[in-house]
Amino acid sequence: MHFNRHDARPIQLARRSALLAAASTTLLGLSGCQLLPRKPVTPMPVLRQPGPGPGRADTLVVMLPGAYSLPQEFVDEGYVQALRARGLSADVLIADAHLGYFNDRSVLRRLRDDVIAPARAQGYKRLWLVGISLGGFGALAYASVLGRDPAAGIDGVLAIAPYLGSRRLQGEMLAAGGPLVWADNTAAAGAKVPEPTLEPINPDDGERALWRWLIQPPAGAPPVHLGYGRDDRLADGHRLLAGVLPAERVTSVPGGHDWPPWRALWQQWLQRGLLEGTAGMRRG
Repeated sequence: MHFNRHDARPIQLARRSALLAAASTTLLGLSGCQLLPRKPVTPMPVLRQPGPGPGRADTLVVMLPGAYSLPQEFVDEGYVQALRARGLSADVLIADAHLGYFNDRSVLRRLRDDVIAPARAQGYKRLWLVGISLGGFGALAYASVLGRDPAAGIDGVLAIAPYLGSRRLQGEMLAAGGPLVWADNTAAAGAKVPEPTLEPINPDDGERALWRWLIQPPAGAPPVHLGYGRDDRLADGHRLLAGVLPAERVTSVPGGHDWPPWRALWQQWLQRGLLEGTAGMRRG
């Protein structure tokens, strides 16, 4: 049996701790112990990839990997080199925000305390989050909770093939006629939708809070950009999200939940020029 370690199924299974143990045992038998969830540590480890030239750039790109990916994969798959090929001097920091931090609900706190706030304190003027799969969910969740934080805010998010919540929640939206109608119906019924919080009590609360923010972002919220493969296992959710974002912030390519379409999406997003102002900007 072939198993793609970026497949969405282990992410869905890991939403409950009892199922996670069984899923991990199955994954071990299929593909090796590197797929077992790792324990979170403090501070969150990071892989630094400084831009060319001396000193610190004015822009930092923070990358968040998928559930079972390692930070080095962003380097091996050409993400950092693609920045350099465009002459961008942005620094890159790849956070090891693996599944363990999501399981214990510490991922947003650790990203804030160990990654984003220290970067802001160092003087970075612009900071973008780029997340893939579960990392995309983490990037969106961070934007919803802390995107406007004075000491740890961000300037934008690129979510590539993000996990966007349970099929049950997405089914509710489809049955209602889409996320916008779902949000209106929920409000009309007086149902309480959780607010985005640093540590949601349970996964369902976190997912509903994120969708509420995506559908009705507050003034000044960081812009969200979405990229996905049209044959991705999670594409139903991506198309739901695409329906609430401005069209110019959505990109889709052929392919599934794997690196070839993710590389194409990254290249296309870079061509949009949102980081072009970083060329040549460095500080001593």
